[in-house]
Amino acid sequence: MIGIILASHGDFAKGIKESSEMIFGSQENLETVMLKPSMGPEEYRNNLKKAMDKVGSGDILFLADLWGGTPFNQCMTLYEEDKDRIAVVAGVNLPMLIQALSERMTSESAHDLAKIIIDTAREGAKGVPEFVNPPDKATLLKELEENTIGCQIPTGTVLGDGRIDIVLARVDTRLLHGQVATNWTKFVNPDRIIVVCDKVCKDELRSRMIKEAAPPGVKAHVIPLKKMIQVQDDPRFGSTKALLLFEEPQSVLKFMELGGRLDKVNLGSMAHSKGKVVATNAIALDKDDVETLEKIKDMGVEFDIRKVPADSPESFDRMIEKAKRELKIS
Repeated sequence: MIGIILASHGDFAKGIKESSEMIFGSQENLETVMLKPSMGPEEYRNNLKKAMDKVGSGDILFLADLWGGTPFNQCMTLYEEDKDRIAVVAGVNLPMLIQALSERMTSESAHDLAKIIIDTAREGAKGVPEFVNPPDKATLLKELEENTIGCQIPTGTVLGDGRIDIVLARVDTRLLHGQVATNWTKFVNPDRIIVVCDKVCKDELRSRMIKEAAPPGVKAHVIPLKKMIQVQDDPRFGSTKALLLFEEPQSVLKFMELGGRLDKVNLGSMAHSKGKVVATNAIALDKDDVETLEKIKDMGVEFDIRKVPADSPESFDRMIEKAKRELKIS
């Protein structure tokens, strides 16, 4: 029997499992792994591995809630380690899960099962009138994969006022995920999402997943810090509205020291790890983080501390003071 693991933000996985069992009966080898607000990617990945141990050594199908979200991304890292027996499908819904439960006894592999249930999931998501239905996702992904940050406009051309419009600069350990792809893009309406990170540029898997996670109509790129400096000063990007994503504040500081220009930085999420203390419900800091943030503030940058646009901004000074007390920094 193919094992199935439901991976989601919050309790969605638990809820859809209970709904499926109301229809299909109690199930073996069906596990749930739920991402909590205080949980970092590494901890979540470890929980996925524990679930894998529970469903056994056979084929495993991961059903994630959101393409490009942390649950999906961490499932993908496990897929890359064992492609022969693992398959990952995003956008899980109840018709998909019921089909998976009914077909897994006769399917030869997780790959075969994934192929069967994707058609069911698509058929189960329809709307009326007809024009509300989205275009084929495969076409959108192909277009996104072909994107580059390069500019085909002749050198020396000046568009708009000749300066890229940075509508949001955000620090987020998870970079491009559901909260960014949905809430923030609708709020600031960029036409490009640019992940500015030297480390991610060297990681082909993460780069590809980031590009694929961009919402329709928005181009996604992953570029190094020095390239962003060039883009910032290139007048051909004068009509571009960009949302910048940094993995940690140290990258923001380096960007500024290289000549980058930012008036405001949104602190959205900084995952907890060893040596860090919880400063807000979404931000964990260590001594280096505190010193880095204070240096950025001294450069005249304003901080906006909130996960999503609907949240009330938190006080930067209170956050830093709390972190210093916890870390015993005088």
